[in-house]
Amino acid sequence: MTAQARIHTVLARSLQPRRPLTVSQWCDEHMRLSTKGSSKAGRWVTDRNPPLREPMDNMSARSPVHDQACMFPIQFGKSQIATNSIAYWMDYAPAPIMYALPGEASMNKWVNQKLNPMIEVCKAVRKALSSTASRDSSNQRTFKDFAGGQLYVEHMGSPQRLKSTTVKNLVVDEIDEAPQVLLTGDDPVKMLDGRTSSFPTTYKRLYISTPGITGLSRISKLYEKSDQRRYHLPCPHCGHFQHLQWSGLHWSPDAKHAWYACSECGACIEEHHKADMIAAGRWVPANPDSPIRGYHINCLYYQFGLGPRWIDLVREWLDAQNDPASLKTFVNDRLAETWEDPKMRAVKHNVIADRAEGYRLRHAPRGVLAITVGVDTQDNRLAVHVVGWGRGMTAWTLDYVELAGDPAEEDVWVALTDLLNRPIEREDGVQLRPSATAVDAGGHRTEAVKNYVRQRKITRVMCIFGAVPNNAPILSKGKLADVTWKERTDKRGITIHHVGTVAAKHYLYSRLAADAERQAEARLVRFSDELPQEFFPGLVSEVYNPVKNRFEKRVTRNEPLDTWVYAYAAAHHAEVRLHRFTKSDWDALEAKLAAAVASAGADSRGTHAGAKNSHGDAQGQGTMDSRGTGGQRPAHGGSGARPRSAGFGRDGWGL
Repeated sequence: MTAQARIHTVLARSLQPRRPLTVSQWCDEHMRLSTKGSSKAGRWVTDRNPPLREPMDNMSARSPVHDQACMFPIQFGKSQIATNSIAYWMDYAPAPIMYALPGEASMNKWVNQKLNPMIEVCKAVRKALSSTASRDSSNQRTFKDFAGGQLYVEHMGSPQRLKSTTVKNLVVDEIDEAPQVLLTGDDPVKMLDGRTSSFPTTYKRLYISTPGITGLSRISKLYEKSDQRRYHLPCPHCGHFQHLQWSGLHWSPDAKHAWYACSECGACIEEHHKADMIAAGRWVPANPDSPIRGYHINCLYYQFGLGPRWIDLVREWLDAQNDPASLKTFVNDRLAETWEDPKMRAVKHNVIADRAEGYRLRHAPRGVLAITVGVDTQDNRLAVHVVGWGRGMTAWTLDYVELAGDPAEEDVWVALTDLLNRPIEREDGVQLRPSATAVDAGGHRTEAVKNYVRQRKITRVMCIFGAVPNNAPILSKGKLADVTWKERTDKRGITIHHVGTVAAKHYLYSRLAADAERQAEARLVRFSDELPQEFFPGLVSEVYNPVKNRFEKRVTRNEPLDTWVYAYAAAHHAEVRLHRFTKSDWDALEAKLAAAVASAGADSRGTHAGAKNSHGDAQGQGTMDSRGTGGQRPAHGGSGARPRSAGFGRDGWGL
């Protein structure tokens, strides 16, 4: 070849447009797998696991897909989709990239087992990194600088790591393990989404995870918003396309043979057909109008040599039947489905709303013998839940109201005082007043709550905080918080109590679940049909996470739940202790209320016309706090006779 021809060849190659490649094509040509992170080390071959091809190709430079969610079982290749995409971006389509993991431990594991081994064995990626040899000192474990872009590896436990970074391509791995809320109050996933704002038409966002708990699973919520693709396979007998479901798998009584039953012809599909079926399969969307791509697949699609056989999965399933923790792990990790505690199915908000009864708000049914109140403090309102209690701690929601106003100002507290000092009439005419009120001091208005409690304008008002330990009692022993001018504990100051919210929510949810099997008159937690519809989703707004042993929000507004918990805690007040009542205690309280009704009836006939009670209460003898005392006792005990018993004593309930 002449010199002129060689020059022409070099010029032609330099001016030739770059060959368009998808992620799968690039990986088949350049990608290598390391023995440190793969059971099949060596050259990457996409055809070994065909369901990965489409999700990978959606991350290609020319693909119109922007957002993608992959809800896959463990060890199916979901992290490999992300690793392959990163390698492709670094070499073929350089741009700023962020790879986010739930915590620092998972971040370090991914760097050591996935990223560094990939760089070692993949020449194309090493070449991209060597193009910035003059800046090698800037390439660290969690930061890589390459021509045309940078790779940031971050964890979602710190808001500082998620700020001040602009990226075009974002990968969020194990999104279900991400914190629900950071210490700053931010949602870490929303913060990550904002990192791609500078690339509104070319960004790529990939979310991958096994699912977690129903109602809390982020990947499940994303999949529900997506076009909901499942991998459909042709039946080797009739050709009908279907996606494999665990309910379609059958096995022999001795668990030594497993097969799949076609949903169309009912023929038995042996596992040896699986490889050919997967090769001929395709992803089919159930919600094609969604702009988000969503992929869901389960353990029945494991290729030979890349995962357990069907019969192995059957044995794993059978072993998990008597162990809820193992069953949850199988459902999440193998079936790639969300786990729902059977008890939680009975506390759906619509099911509870259907059980609402026809009593009026602020009018107590005959079974109500005592009242407590829970108050939740927000920056712009007070949420107030009035709960009536009867035998067996049967609970009626008598009122739920949100008082608008900043608790830092006086007006909203005046409204609260007026609301709680107005008696609630029972259907037989007796006037009931709250025995105790618990006001949450958490949040931004702590001092305002303390100031209100110090004034004692309502009966037995308590200042409470949610307890940190998950095994805390419903109501802790009070601790004096104020000091005198001599810097000694002020016995007349406010007392701080901590509420075991986890235990209280378990108590409520277990009773709501039990009520599903009871007749209306025997239910333990009861509601008026006059309550607003948004009350019921708020009442069951949290889901128990057994991994963290705590309840977590699944909807934003949870004040109905929190305030019910606080009202239940108020029933544990040292001078009230409704939870300790025996049958004789309830009998005595009911007798006192009956006597009050009779006295009120006598007054109405003129027997005691115009008479006042011993404290000068113009309300008359029919008005009672639920201690069974005629008339309202002074909230602070400043005037009038002091009761002989600190609580609902069994010795005559006397004052």
